[in-house]
Amino acid sequence: MNQLLRDEMDFRALVGDVKPLPPSNRADPSSSRKKPSEAQLARRERAAEELGSRNFLSDDFVDLVPAFDPIEYRREGIQQGVVDKLKHGGYSVQAQLHLLRRPLGECRRMVFPFIQEAYANDLRSVLIVHGRGREIDSPANVLRSYLAKWLSQFEEVQAYVSAQPSEGGLGATWVMLRKSDRAKANNRERQQKRRG
Repeated sequence: MNQLLRDEMDFRALVGDVKPLPPSNRADPSSSRKKPSEAQLARRERAAEELGSRNFLSDDFVDLVPAFDPIEYRREGIQQGVVDKLKHGGYSVQAQLHLLRRPLGECRRMVFPFIQEAYANDLRSVLIVHGRGREIDSPANVLRSYLAKWLSQFEEVQAYVSAQPSEGGLGATWVMLRKSDRAKANNRERQQKRRG
């Protein structure tokens, strides 16, 4: 008796009286997904409205940043060394948001929850990729100008700077978020354990 036949017999002995599943007990991959119910659509719309009503980012007039000027901001009390380290890629990317070729209103709706969620998840350094135009009034440069305005409106944002050329250059912005109260408490706890 050859090895293949022996293996087949051993397998049958192990599985015993196994019967194949009836054809009706299988998933139908060709079936399309159900459309959301009216209640689901209403909940989605209500959630979007609620998020939109909390979004404090201004869509008023903004002074346009010259196309080839880097952007930089630091909140009072933040050391220049932190900004320099951020500027030179001294922090790892903990999250990224890509806004390339998106309408300004959509970008506004995306930036708000991105910063809120990054802060809520104790992230400190995030990168926002927005692109850069050659003309001062190009859509990418308009977005970059609004982004500079929006980021300074967040209390959670300590600093931001244009990225290095290898990370997107003027078409990307590094953002440093402050530590959450939870992260500060964890740091204090770690420090106390080290001392004790």
